[in-house]
Amino acid sequence: MAFSLNKVMLIGNLGNDAENRFTTNNLSVTTFSIATSRGYKGKDGNWVNETTWHNVVSYNLPDFYKEALKKGKKFYVEGRISKRDYTDKEGVKKYISEIISEKLIPLEGRESGGESYSSEKNSFDTEAADTAAVDDDLPF
Repeated sequence: MAFSLNKVMLIGNLGNDAENRFTTNNLSVTTFSIATSRGYKGKDGNWVNETTWHNVVSYNLPDFYKEALKKGKKFYVEGRISKRDYTDKEGVKKYISEIISEKLIPLEGRESGGESYSSEKNSFDTEAADTAAVDDDLPF
């Protein structure tokens, strides 16, 4: 079998407050959108800002993370791309791309504490906080 990789890393701001629901199997599902931006010079020489919106799905997040996922907050999201289809109420087949999150890290505010939540391991990953503390001490 050939090697393949499906990995996404995003830093952006939430476009809306996270929505929480439960599946029929009592699985907690949290969804939100995150915006990433890039700037480039257009043909006319002026800077253009391009924003891309990404749909994110997280499973079994702790309640305090669900509450922290508010519109405008900056987060690091790590996960994989997933594509699916569904049929809407009018019977039209729709296609959607989503990021299935495996790690979320709040990037602003003192309340974040540098901790991250890894939905893949269903535990907290504090390695990111330790690395950030070491990086702050480096002269470059």
